[in-house]
Amino acid sequence: MPQQNIQLDPSWLAVVGQEFDQPYMQELKAFLTAEKAQGKRILPKGSQWFNALNSTPFDKVKVVILGQDPYPTIGHAHGLSFSVLPDVQPLPKSLLNINKELQDDLNVDNQHCGYLQPWADQGVLLLNAVLTVEAGQPNAHQNRGWEQFTDAIIHALATQREHLVFILWGAYAQKKGRFIDPQRHLILKSPHPSPLSAYRGFFGSRPFSRANHYLTQHRQAPIDWQLPPKA
Repeated sequence: MPQQNIQLDPSWLAVVGQEFDQPYMQELKAFLTAEKAQGKRILPKGSQWFNALNSTPFDKVKVVILGQDPYPTIGHAHGLSFSVLPDVQPLPKSLLNINKELQDDLNVDNQHCGYLQPWADQGVLLLNAVLTVEAGQPNAHQNRGWEQFTDAIIHALATQREHLVFILWGAYAQKKGRFIDPQRHLILKSPHPSPLSAYRGFFGSRPFSRANHYLTQHRQAPIDWQLPPKA
């Protein structure tokens, strides 16, 4: 995965481009190449691995929502955490719970759609800790190097930007955000929106209104969480 072959927004190349020269990234490239050679299908497609970064340039990030790894169902993942492609129905259960909390929090009804690209376009970095997965095999690409790369992304945001909102759902995301300075940024923690944990404190956590309140306090435009209606 040499740097010159990576289609990455220049703002991100400036802060994490050196990661592509590190040994762990070369090992990750070799792993992904071997997986493809064995006929395994990798999701999302290669042009979308860095969709989160390309959709939300470094200097435009206002909110970070951390996920774990892409959806392993073919036709779902497109490189943004929790988001699915426009025609996906029914929506994944975690995303249904996100929509339920958003409606309870801000009376925003997104039950019709799970395509979160409009959030990314406004400055919501929808970042998974692991950027690829094998089709049908959740977590298949964990501990192969992606986590180190996305740690570098979070560290750059945490140290080089100010007054961001980090939304950390579940223990995994909260551990990944351990080095974020709460005096410099707003950190919103709650259980994961998964059906297994949403009733333990995700519902009622009001992350969307709290994020917008913080952004407004720091003279930034709030996020319009409403997704457009289907055409």
